[in-house]
Amino acid sequence: MVALAQSAADAKLQAQLKQLFPAATSFSPKEGELPHFKAFIKDPGASQPGLAGVVFWTTELQPLERGYDGPIKILVGMDTKGILTGVIVVEHREPYGNFSIEPPAFAAQFKNKNIRDPFRVGDDIDAVSTATLSITSATRAIRNGARRLARQLLTPEGPK
Repeated sequence: MVALAQSAADAKLQAQLKQLFPAATSFSPKEGELPHFKAFIKDPGASQPGLAGVVFWTTELQPLERGYDGPIKILVGMDTKGILTGVIVVEHREPYGNFSIEPPAFAAQFKNKNIRDPFRVGDDIDAVSTATLSITSATRAIRNGARRLARQLLTPEGPK
């Protein structure tokens, strides 16, 4: 029974990784001092697949960021140039309803966002009245996690 539950969780994770990197042909297991997955694409001119980008959990790179009622677990994809390929809000709890980071519009505004952008709620990130704490925390976790991983793994010219 445990193996079945684990394989279902693995299949769900693989689907989420593929959602963030649709052109990827494979993904690495989670690795690194700053835990992340690597997404690979087939490079026709090379014998090995090329690195398309990385994916990380906000709860692993920014564990102290919390929403109104606890941690916000978000899966974030970032290409080798520091452009977010997307975010998936996987888990969070709101005591008064799911109207802050739950709607698809919240995640959609991060797709193709450069990690050098300000990520300011009310400026380049949409604010939702009465959900400021959760939206601000989620935004900060995405921004800080992506920047932290980029500093470790990416150079101005591309991946290390």
